[in-house]
Amino acid sequence: MKLKAADIQQISEQLGAASPVELNPFMQCKDHSVSRETFSLFKDAERDLLVTLPQPSEKNLPDYYQSEDYISHTDSKRNLLEIAYQLVKQFSLKKKVKLITKINQGQGRILDVGCGTGDFLQACEQKGWSIAGIEPNEKARQLASTKTNFKDYQRTVEDLIESNPESFDVITMWHVLEHVPNLADFIHKIKSLLKPNGVLVVAVPNFKSWDAKHYNSFWAAYDVPRHLWHFSRKSMERIFSEFDMKILEELPMKFDSYYVSLLSEKYKKGKQNFFSAFYQGLRSNQKAGRSGEYSSLIYLIK
Repeated sequence: MKLKAADIQQISEQLGAASPVELNPFMQCKDHSVSRETFSLFKDAERDLLVTLPQPSEKNLPDYYQSEDYISHTDSKRNLLEIAYQLVKQFSLKKKVKLITKINQGQGRILDVGCGTGDFLQACEQKGWSIAGIEPNEKARQLASTKTNFKDYQRTVEDLIESNPESFDVITMWHVLEHVPNLADFIHKIKSLLKPNGVLVVAVPNFKSWDAKHYNSFWAAYDVPRHLWHFSRKSMERIFSEFDMKILEELPMKFDSYYVSLLSEKYKKGKQNFFSAFYQGLRSNQKAGRSGEYSSLIYLIK
């Protein structure tokens, strides 16, 4: 893909950059799960950030989520992959609730952005948290509303801004930030919803991980064009520092390397290979134990 001046202007505005960003070709990736189209990744070397181009329009973006294989919008257990995903999800939920309880030293008010089918908020509510959720997908919102006493799930952050300024002790975004079109504007709005002493919890894939390098363009966590941005530890620190926010701690999501490797094996070889995926996921975690470059990382930001 040849980069156009309009693309540079668009990305610069989305990042809130004072001057045009410099983007260099990185690689091409295929949308393996929905459209089968090919997209380009460009690197913003200054921020150590990868950008997907072309980006779907706001009108067309929902079309790229219309797949029965998009597991986070369902509770399906139709095959071994989905069963494994749901089992790991239940284990992860307990760890996530334990983490936010530790952050806030007890209960409080929590907002989950991109709450999917509401399982995390359900677990929080059961532990005494006051909950709120945002989810653009209508089917997922409907599922979420059947699981909690909270029924007013919102479609966008803007729906909460006027009525809930500085009102949340914790805001969580589990694999959401990479989906957001206007990154700078979104972070600004999220920050406005946090209490002055509140904590933002962000989980994103890490394109500097060993499994990302191993699978290259077949790495499932590139997930173009749904993932518009691809972060490293450096880019996360740089981007949030521009909003006077500081990363307090990084935590690994070790299960992600296995799940991502399982999908990547399928994309690369045309079939699932559990043994190879487990081995590659294990190797990635072992190498990350020394480098800190896990397949996905949780950032605690204040």
